[in-house]
Amino acid sequence: MDDDSRYEAVRSRDERFDGVFFTGVLTTGIYCRPSCPAVTPKRENVRFFPSSAAAQRAGLRACRRCRPDAVPGSAEWNVRGDLVGRAMRMIADGVVDREGVEGLAGRLGYSVRQVRRRLTEELGAGPVALARAQRAHTARVLLQTTALSVTEIAFAAGFASVRQFNDTIREIHARTPSELRAAGRGRPAAEGGGVTLRLAHRGPYAAGEVFDFLGRRAVPGIEEVVGEPGDRVYRRTLALPYGHGIADVGEAGGGADGAGGGWLPCRLRLTDLRDLTTAVQRVRRLFDLDADPYAVTERLGADPLLGPLARRRPGLRSPGAVDPGESAVRAVLGQQVTVGAARTLAGTLVAAYGKPLPASDGSLTHLFPDPDGLAEAPLTELGMPESRRRTIRTVATALADGTVDLDPGADRDEAERALLALRGIGPWTAGYIRMRALGDPDVFLPGDAGVRHGAARIGAAAEHAEGWRPWRSYAVHHLWNATAPSHENHRNTTTPETR
Repeated sequence: MDDDSRYEAVRSRDERFDGVFFTGVLTTGIYCRPSCPAVTPKRENVRFFPSSAAAQRAGLRACRRCRPDAVPGSAEWNVRGDLVGRAMRMIADGVVDREGVEGLAGRLGYSVRQVRRRLTEELGAGPVALARAQRAHTARVLLQTTALSVTEIAFAAGFASVRQFNDTIREIHARTPSELRAAGRGRPAAEGGGVTLRLAHRGPYAAGEVFDFLGRRAVPGIEEVVGEPGDRVYRRTLALPYGHGIADVGEAGGGADGAGGGWLPCRLRLTDLRDLTTAVQRVRRLFDLDADPYAVTERLGADPLLGPLARRRPGLRSPGAVDPGESAVRAVLGQQVTVGAARTLAGTLVAAYGKPLPASDGSLTHLFPDPDGLAEAPLTELGMPESRRRTIRTVATALADGTVDLDPGADRDEAERALLALRGIGPWTAGYIRMRALGDPDVFLPGDAGVRHGAARIGAAAEHAEGWRPWRSYAVHHLWNATAPSHENHRNTTTPETR
């Protein structure tokens, strides 16, 4: 887009571009999302920014009316596998807050200077400023949804001092923390405590299909879906850097009318509030809330074969994962078995090797086993051949020693190559891990039974999928839904996974 087309998006209050760019109004000193309902500023008074951090760096404060800090993240970071895309996924996961810019650069394999230069060139702000903008958003959420003291919130949000926290809040929101807290008093607190959130998404959201997908795969002990269709709640345990948590995400969100954006209700209960930013981002990845359904439907909907499916479900998402290591182990458990059988095997694994919660919460009793604990485990409880158990231990060992990196900012191509080099891992498993654990929107699974049956139903051959790039993961979900739930009774793949 050029600035003229951006201005046209602002004039039409086009919600499709919320989070893609930000509008700075020089005469008022504020920055907004493109869909801000305020009077459209004159073209000569507007400047556009690629990130909220860039707008803040220019001395602008966040609009109180449209709250630009609460928009969905740019879908561009899901698609891109380059340095900037990987860095943005890591910053969102809290790497800069936990490890500093040096830790971020080390994970990316670049120098600190290179990382700063590339981010500043493309986003108008370096990693420190980007992380600072994220901390300010976390602080606002805590101020408006909890009764914590200002000091507790400052350190929970990742600030180094209360003074730094106060200065940042005043600079970005033009209010003191106390004033910001008073402005959020109208939101009801969640029953049972915790932090209540509205997880924003752009465009339509096919919540029913997403909850169906997660519900069929919910592993006993760590996941459950409760309630009736249309008003279900997905609940799961979270293993986080500073502690653990429980996330409740509701199916019945708001504002998703098929034209604009909307949100899903969420409650997070954390043992350490420093994990809030990380927990939010991991839940967002699981529910694929930063996707761009308009771009997906535009590409897939134009296909003569897949088009009818894509237009029927314009808000279909490609769910990711809250724990890449968990997703990898579960993918191995899913080799050559049905979805239901894989779910049962994962539940057995959790009961035998998972870390028990201090107190159960409904049917949630454990955290998923960590790779270190599985690397030497006998796994006899699973009742599967030794070759399959060896594959699980091989993957767990590779994750534990860093041979395979599935962190949010991992190089996807390199991760897939490392997976395929492991004994017992074939194309289906590596592809499924890439799609779920690494959130790659462009993965096709030609060996998957559900994909084959769905493709046969619309008359598409495997080579036809090339025309669905860069959204082939969404095409896979459309094909699965074309035959759901019948395809769940088939084995996941016919591709041999052992060598």
